[in-house]
Amino acid sequence: MAEDSLGKIFRITSFGESHGKAIGVVVEGCPPLLDLDLNFIQSELDRRKPGQSKFTTARNESDTVSVLSGLNKEGKTLGSPITFLIHNEDAKGGDYKEMEALFRPSHADYVYEEKYGIRFAEGGGRSSARITAGWVAAGALAKIILKKYLDLEILAYTKQIKDVYAKIENPLTLSLENVEKSPVRCPDEEASEKMQALILKTKAEGDSLGGVIECVIKNVPTGLGEPIFGKLEADLAKACMNIPATKGFEIGEGFNSAHYYGSEMNDLFTLENGKVFTKTNHSGGIQGGISNGMPIIFRIAFKPTATIFKEQETVSKNKEKALLKPRGRHDACVLPRAVPIVEALSAVTICDHFLRNKTLAR
Repeated sequence: MAEDSLGKIFRITSFGESHGKAIGVVVEGCPPLLDLDLNFIQSELDRRKPGQSKFTTARNESDTVSVLSGLNKEGKTLGSPITFLIHNEDAKGGDYKEMEALFRPSHADYVYEEKYGIRFAEGGGRSSARITAGWVAAGALAKIILKKYLDLEILAYTKQIKDVYAKIENPLTLSLENVEKSPVRCPDEEASEKMQALILKTKAEGDSLGGVIECVIKNVPTGLGEPIFGKLEADLAKACMNIPATKGFEIGEGFNSAHYYGSEMNDLFTLENGKVFTKTNHSGGIQGGISNGMPIIFRIAFKPTATIFKEQETVSKNKEKALLKPRGRHDACVLPRAVPIVEALSAVTICDHFLRNKTLAR
């Protein structure tokens, strides 16, 4: 059986296929009496939806969300499961006829077929990034909950695409407006222009690009996370590494930590107005698996999109060698649309740990 759920108290269950009738998510654990701002949820989906610029896939989906359960007639949450549904309006399964028999290199086609003996070949089915639309709806709900109870802000941005790096002196000063003014969601204007040109060039060549997204979470309370197998950074990593095309996670100094002495790496404690802070934030806001009150800063590495429009060697379901040049509509670089997905799964994870703490407090 596939594992389609994430979280313990605030728990989301994903459903649907890329070119099926609909996709969506069921959210359990949402507190009652919450005003569900459907306009905000739709605005988050609009940030992720396809066809929003020449830098993304041409698939034309409105990603209009409807709520099937969990609300009363005034739009308040009941404390029961909430179901978000998004219809697929522009599915073109015929583009994938050849892929029913041939496996796309580095895609999930082969391993899914080997594991289950069956797959939804059109558009990648359950393995497609298309299904993350439901996750973004769930993340928007998590943001609403966190806004009600905490003054917490989650913001992600494109830090790198291939060899083009954004120069951001202090990510804590960034705003949503800074990020959204760039079609590739890079707040460094010069780097953004270079990224745009590189994506268009690569797209014209039928190839793809990878990169890095950085996420900053501000005003995090102390005490979220568990000390052993429920470490906050581990759960953030698990959530975000479920996004298609992800290949790396690092928090704080990450792999650069290997270059430090302990005397350089340690975040020294200090007091300001009776409150504990650290002078530096090499740990990225989490120590011993538990948030320490400092901003959480982490990065996710994305590989180049697996489906490219170049002829490549592959094998068939009948275990015969073959050549494949895929058709269909795909992002040459997933990062611009992955930014709101990283935010969403971060919100789901933080919300789950926050509600776990509230349960313990009772």
